[in-house]
Amino acid sequence: MLQIRDLIWGLLFAGCAAAIQVQITPTQGEISVGESKFFLCEVVGDAKDIDWYTPSGEKILPNRPDIFVSRGDETMSTLTIYHANVDSAGIYKCVARNGDKEAQATVQVKIFQKITFQSAPSPQEFNEGDDADIVCDVVSSPPPAIIWKHKGSRIQVAKDVRFKIMVNGHLQIRGIKKIDEGMYNCEARIMARGEIDFKMIKVVVNVLPTIRARLSEVNATADSDRSALLACDADGFPEPTVTWAHNNVVLETGNKYSVSDDGSELLIKSVKKVDEGDYTCIAKNKAGEKAEEVSLNVFVKPRITYLNNQTASEFDEQVTLTCEASGDPTPTISWSFQNRVFTEGEQSLDRNIVVRTHARVSSLTLKNVLFTYAGQYLCTASNSIGQDIKQLYLEVRYAPKILGPVTVYTWEGNAANISCEVEAYPGASVVWFRDGLQLPSSNTTNMKIYNTPTISYLEITPDSQNDFGSYNCTATNVMGSESKEFILIQAEVPSSPEIEQVEPFSSTAVVKFEEPDSMGGVPIIKYRVEWRLTGQDWTGKEHYASDDMTAITIVGLKPETTYEVKMSAINGKGEGESSLPSTFKTEPVRYSFTISSETPPPIATTSVALKGEPSAPILEVKVQERGNTLKVNWIKQDDGGSPIKHYLVRYKAKHVSDWKPEIRIPHNSEYVMLSGLDWNTEYEVHVVAENQQGKSEPGVISFRTATDPTTIPDAVDGGSGLGTGAIVGILIVVFFLLLVGVDVTCYFLNKCGLLMCIAVNFCGKAGPGAKSKDMEEGQAAFTKDESKEPIVEVRTEEEQTPNQGGGPTEPNETTPLTEPDGKTVKDDSTKCETEVKNATAEVKTVPNEAPQTNGNESKA
Repeated sequence: MLQIRDLIWGLLFAGCAAAIQVQITPTQGEISVGESKFFLCEVVGDAKDIDWYTPSGEKILPNRPDIFVSRGDETMSTLTIYHANVDSAGIYKCVARNGDKEAQATVQVKIFQKITFQSAPSPQEFNEGDDADIVCDVVSSPPPAIIWKHKGSRIQVAKDVRFKIMVNGHLQIRGIKKIDEGMYNCEARIMARGEIDFKMIKVVVNVLPTIRARLSEVNATADSDRSALLACDADGFPEPTVTWAHNNVVLETGNKYSVSDDGSELLIKSVKKVDEGDYTCIAKNKAGEKAEEVSLNVFVKPRITYLNNQTASEFDEQVTLTCEASGDPTPTISWSFQNRVFTEGEQSLDRNIVVRTHARVSSLTLKNVLFTYAGQYLCTASNSIGQDIKQLYLEVRYAPKILGPVTVYTWEGNAANISCEVEAYPGASVVWFRDGLQLPSSNTTNMKIYNTPTISYLEITPDSQNDFGSYNCTATNVMGSESKEFILIQAEVPSSPEIEQVEPFSSTAVVKFEEPDSMGGVPIIKYRVEWRLTGQDWTGKEHYASDDMTAITIVGLKPETTYEVKMSAINGKGEGESSLPSTFKTEPVRYSFTISSETPPPIATTSVALKGEPSAPILEVKVQERGNTLKVNWIKQDDGGSPIKHYLVRYKAKHVSDWKPEIRIPHNSEYVMLSGLDWNTEYEVHVVAENQQGKSEPGVISFRTATDPTTIPDAVDGGSGLGTGAIVGILIVVFFLLLVGVDVTCYFLNKCGLLMCIAVNFCGKAGPGAKSKDMEEGQAAFTKDESKEPIVEVRTEEEQTPNQGGGPTEPNETTPLTEPDGKTVKDDSTKCETEVKNATAEVKTVPNEAPQTNGNESKA
């Protein structure tokens, strides 16, 4: 019992005598800068006071904001460090006391810096070619290791000497290029803690602008209300802004200048000479600026300032024409007359034409003046940017000069015109004489005189042999006079043509001949071709003569038959002798056999048709009065033994592939009219003959239409002239007034014309006399009244007769219009006429008319 009690008291005594124990949890602490953390101080035993001490040994009081101490109960106390910084590091001590008993414990607090990017801006911009320093400032404790990456890969500075990681962790790129642009990764690592962080930095490489002028020099013309365009092209990164300057003044859009939206183009309006000079094109961006000079040269177009008309007399010693011009550069001056150009110096071997130029003045001197010097002279002033052309007129006064042929042919009863063409300035008066007597005299009733400004016509209708002979024309003006003898000769009938060859076919023959050796003094009007079977009567046909006519086709012949053919020529005087007959034999028909059988039992029959395709027709083209209308004639060849059904015509311009729609022409037609063709265009025409057996090969011919006559060339002078429309309008008004004047004259003098027609039809007045009626019937060659108009020949194109036609033409020596018996020459082949129109072509056909022109049908 005593032992248990002693044990209990012993234990109590031992407990009272034990020391106070202190423990801090956690035993050590690491705090990142800016973080907060607490520590718990636990006491084993009775402790009256529990206090905390800073590393400097200072007791931590309860009211400190950064470090806070709180006691939970008798056995514990808490130390809290708020927002730790580097100064918060050290050894903290917790002390427990109870009377004279004391216990303590310590804890070491370590403050460390986490990885922090203090300066790593993005983007960072550099100029191409600079040594770039890419900033990446990182702080931590301990200091971090810096790694740089680009395009996902670590930058190996050992492999590319352009890259270098600086001591401060920055990345240096020597001579940075545009290709170095992009995203860079700045990565920081602390191996002791396994801490890592990174920052993405965008690197931009700016490129200094490059600039190029589209034209280093621009030429402009002053005083023409024109603009000048100066342009330059700039490149760089970022895209540069472009401005223009002149004489150190920046130019902006306004009344004088216009700058494009991107600044690349400068438009200078209404250029003047003062605008000349250098203009600066400036391109600027973050990398810097560049400038380029563009020179504007302003020229002045030449302008002729002095040029006056001149007058001289033939055989004067000399006349000088003067032309003065301004311009920049100084213009060169040249002269031209007709198709000849005169430049500086002597222009002829006889030294009669001399050009001298000094500065801006040029003179053209004409020595020993001739009447041929008269006319329009052009002065041309030229420099590098243009020219000015003006004209002057040199009038040369000279005595009359009589031109034209001296021989005229006609016959008794047929009127003839003797033409006395006079050149003179001023105009000359003309008088006719015969045997010293002025014409017409009181005893001459068969002579009349008609005058125009340049020609005097003596109309003679010979009554007898005495009217043939010499006639004198005398022209006089203030400069002098001149006379010329004209001879009126009795015309004869033509000699016979010579048949050279006859080319026969099965039903046609081509007669080739030479024209008569003697025309009889007047042109051939017709050729008569006659043919017959041996011993039978002659069959004949007349063909109108045309230029270069050397062949005539006979049609309607029988195959394998012998014929004789002869020819004669007809002029206004009459028909000449026939040529010697020439014999030929037509060809047989080309056969193709078509066998048909009918076999009704028990008998079979077979029929044979001897037929063939026709030969290709021979083509000939004649240009009509309007140059875009053409007449295509064809000569029928072998019909293959079967009648021609029709002709197929098609045509096209050679430069296109599509043919015009095919035209079908009746079998008795011998030509087609193509109108509405394009001007100055080459065409191709195909004509095919078709019979029951098929089509011939095409007859082919090509031709080119005339140039459009309505095209009016530009005026030679540089001044403001009337437009084409105004000129045409004026010409139409003048022509209309002229027609009205002629019609009124015809009404009062000849009792004909539009007014006479109105008077006859609406007012009941008498119509024109027998003379007018004869003219309508084609029996009169000339107007037989008192009109002072010259004799005029009239004919129609289709009939090709010398005494019928459209408007008046200038008369020639004689105008034969009738056969020797006085009957009107007509051709029955003109009775039938068919018009075929298709697309843009007007087609006219006339049966049985051989190809012909009236080029040889000039007036006798």
